[in-house]
Amino acid sequence: MNQLVDGEWRTDAYESTDGEGAFQRGETTFRRWVAGSDVPDHVDAEPDDRFQPEAGRYHLYVSYACPWAHRTLLARSLLGLEEAIGVSVVDPWRGEDGWQFTPEKDGCTPDRVNDSDYLRELYVAADPDATCRVTVPVLWDTEEETIVNNESREILRMLSTAFADLGNGASLLPDDPEVRETVDEVITAIYEPINNGVYRAGFARSQSAYDEAIDDLFEALDRWNDHLADRRYLVGDRLTEADVCMFTTLVRFDHVYHTHFMCNATFVHQYEHLWPYLRDLYTTPGVTETVNMDHIKEHYYTTHPDVTPSGIIARGPDLDWEAPHDRDRLPGSPPVPTPTE
Repeated sequence: MNQLVDGEWRTDAYESTDGEGAFQRGETTFRRWVAGSDVPDHVDAEPDDRFQPEAGRYHLYVSYACPWAHRTLLARSLLGLEEAIGVSVVDPWRGEDGWQFTPEKDGCTPDRVNDSDYLRELYVAADPDATCRVTVPVLWDTEEETIVNNESREILRMLSTAFADLGNGASLLPDDPEVRETVDEVITAIYEPINNGVYRAGFARSQSAYDEAIDDLFEALDRWNDHLADRRYLVGDRLTEADVCMFTTLVRFDHVYHTHFMCNATFVHQYEHLWPYLRDLYTTPGVTETVNMDHIKEHYYTTHPDVTPSGIIARGPDLDWEAPHDRDRLPGSPPVPTPTE
């Protein structure tokens, strides 16, 4: 796999599977927190006063194709932070040189801050001796000219807390500390079997590793399907960060994970409650415009030659995302902005 080693780009730098053929996701590298962030208890870090939450100071680098980057793009939209935090979008196709900027391509942009050709240039600018993978999302500070953080879950929390006063008044976190703790527990609970589980299945290099991933994945999907039978959202009575983290995997599931990653025991649209739940989230104001299925499908089917060497993009399925979901009969409501005079 490709990564930076001592600031130099290498195409043979690390193995993504262990000796048993199981997929191993590498750690993210930049883990600093904007001042005013509510850092979860499970994170050993403190907000850094160098990084003050100011409108126009920070920039997000994302891919529409990547579910981890999609988390931050979705939160930015739901929280009304579009004017406060700019965005640059990389090409969905990722070759040996890593994520690149191809502004002439539909849905892509130039690097609107640093005028880079490749995302790895930002990593080297932040740390000339960087040894790490080059991933999205990236939260960039234009004042300090460095990467603040490239861990999606942590950027998501910063958007929800440190930047809360710069948006539309909506919230993705409850005020109640106990409920907020439950949000963190649910995000952790769905990560390994579902968010990362589809990758564990798709990149497995042994039957046993694949079988374990598939068992974990569909046991978890069954569990959360039952969980959503009598409640609109995963935690409490409002859409939270937990739903954001679930959505960005589920919205890709039937189009890419089911076929490309061999997660084909069941389609999400065959689930009694997960499918209406997914449509409910998809039609929530601020969500639909963050979903670019063309980028999603191009990335997965053309970027992983070890999985799909032909590069042929699967056509289906044809889903009606706006079909009535009847979820609004359940307790709960979207993260509407706080009314203002």
